Amino acid sequence: MSNGRLPKTSPFSASFLALNGLLGALALVLSALETLLPAMPFLPPGAKLGLSNLATMYAAGCIGLFPALCIAVMKGLFAGLLRGITAMLMSLAGGICSTLIMWAVSRRDRFGMIGVGILGALAHNAAQLLVAWALTSAAVFWYTPVLILFSLLTGTVTGVLLRVVMPLLKKLS
Repeated sequence: MSNGRLPKTSPFSASFLALNGLLGALALVLSALETLLPAMPFLPPGAKLGLSNLATMYAAGCIGLFPALCIAVMKGLFAGLLRGITAMLMSLAGGICSTLIMWAVSRRDRFGMIGVGILGALAHNAAQLLVAWALTSAAVFWYTPVLILFSLLTGTVTGVLLRVVMPLLKKLS
């Protein structure tokens, strides 16, 4: 994703702040819309496609780590408002961990957007699994194979979607 990076601008410029605000708002709207989708029979219980992750992926790959982490934290706090403290803890853990991984791997051209999406989804699910373990028991680790498969699916979907919307996001920036 390095070829999609934005030119360096001041983090205090109006355009930089406006772009980050728009990406944060986009992430929240996508997250809210995703909670309205009915449960799909082929998805694991409680699973979401991670469409709001598009904004975080773009920020991590094209803008920088700090703006991407701000979006991830905002999404986690929003999850807490909509779905409670457990959802907030899981969203914060998954969002921060996946953002760090996506930022790190987006620095290398060999992963591409789909690779960044898959690695981000794997990191997100792993962090959420650790939170679930801390809140419940080690029995949640039986869920790992399902989460790995689901990460491959959702990471691929978000990577492909980001590739499709990247020209629009470049115009926005």
